[in-house]
Amino acid sequence: MRVDVVAAPVRYRRMPLVLLLLIAIVPTVILAAAYLRLDREADRYDARVEALATSSLGEPGDLDDLDDALSAAEVAAAARRAALSTSLFQYRRIPGPSADLANAIELRSEVRPVFGFLNEESCVAVSANGLDVAGHNPDRAVVPASVQKVLVAAVALEVLGPDYTFTTSVRTPLPVDGVVEGDVYLVGGGDPLLTSDDYPIDEDRYPAFSTTSLDVLADAFVANGITRIRGTVIGDGTRYDDEFVVEGWGPGVAFDSAGPYDALLVNDARVLGRGQADDPNRGAARELARLLGNRDVRVDDGWGSGQAATNTQVIGTVESAPLSEIVREMLTTSDNNTAEMLVKEIGRADAGASETAGIGTRAAGLTVIDRTLRTWGVPMAGVRVLDGSGLHLENRLTCAALLHVLQRAPGTAVASGLPLAGETGTLSDEFIGSPVAGRLFAKTGTLNNPPVGEPPPAAKSLAGFVTSPAGGTIEFAIILNAAELPEPTYRQIWAEFATRFSTFPAITDVTTLGPQ
Repeated sequence: MRVDVVAAPVRYRRMPLVLLLLIAIVPTVILAAAYLRLDREADRYDARVEALATSSLGEPGDLDDLDDALSAAEVAAAARRAALSTSLFQYRRIPGPSADLANAIELRSEVRPVFGFLNEESCVAVSANGLDVAGHNPDRAVVPASVQKVLVAAVALEVLGPDYTFTTSVRTPLPVDGVVEGDVYLVGGGDPLLTSDDYPIDEDRYPAFSTTSLDVLADAFVANGITRIRGTVIGDGTRYDDEFVVEGWGPGVAFDSAGPYDALLVNDARVLGRGQADDPNRGAARELARLLGNRDVRVDDGWGSGQAATNTQVIGTVESAPLSEIVREMLTTSDNNTAEMLVKEIGRADAGASETAGIGTRAAGLTVIDRTLRTWGVPMAGVRVLDGSGLHLENRLTCAALLHVLQRAPGTAVASGLPLAGETGTLSDEFIGSPVAGRLFAKTGTLNNPPVGEPPPAAKSLAGFVTSPAGGTIEFAIILNAAELPEPTYRQIWAEFATRFSTFPAITDVTTLGPQ
């Protein structure tokens, strides 16, 4: 027999359950409301920043239409009125971004009047601490001149690395009783600063520095007991192709302002007492032969150029300074040959560094530069990079693209390598007595083209940084293009920008923007 036992349902008191639910829900509602309020405040702030950036590089006056756009003085005054009772979700609780925005607005109002001095063939782009604040034709493609070296420097450091070095070597057949039967080889490794110790580079307008001593390789012959070479000193620059100059350079540039250059380059292809060689490899070999003669090492058959024989051994090497120092030299002195050689080294490295990977070419290097800039998000509309030095007549660059690269530069050899106003390199004679002397770091650029057919205009460029003792940095790119750019014209424009840059930041103490 089955007996079913049915228990009476247990009834629980409802009040404790309701209280538990309320305890769980009420804090959730409060936190959700707080989150929504903070989110609205964040959206409002982001909208102001976006409007500022858009207005600086877009249609003028956009920022002026914002109802809540405040001048730096208004923001500071409002901050001083703030009390400790400031709401948790008001932006006085984050004075840093508020100060950045206020300073950007003030800087924009300072530099915009200078745009009235510029023609429509020129461009300017200015940012403060990475925030775009002002621009004049920033997306217009213009002739950049030597500021193009900033792109080469930035990409070289990215692709090769700041510690990358170049090695030059000497190779010989096995010497017997101090005599080498056959040719010896000076093999170039792409070092643009290989220099004889006694070559008078101090007589150059902007002397090279961080150079590599060719004498080290001459001493290697002596160290190996070599006293005679029954052959020729051969310069080997086959690491790169044989394009010694760029066809697109203007008249009078090749073999004067730049070139000839190859993977083997000594004294910028100059031989002491003999002038410049047409073939940089032959010139380097001749300079080594001279140094060997100074060390009583006899060379029977002079010098030439070619590729090193495989039945030779390395008897000496010399290594360059790290790439960070080479980039610094290139930017400070505006070294055209170094810029062109770095382009080829970038191309060779991209293909692989093995001896069978191919040779360095300008086309390969320019491909890497273009690809790298696009990877960084640089706006490339209208940009045409056709060489490393900036001397090609058909180069085109926008101030917006250049500014984007500069905004990535702080902390790198690009920033530290720029000439310093009134003190170093191509800026040693500029901005003397100016309020930005000693704190404006910039690459200059100059290119004057003859009136043949419809040439590109003359160019005068300045791009870099202005630092403030009170903190903060202005990044700027100024590229002037005109049929003529006489010295008084560009100097006046530079001076006007410098005066306005020197007032940054308008708000130096961010604590004035926070709660009192």
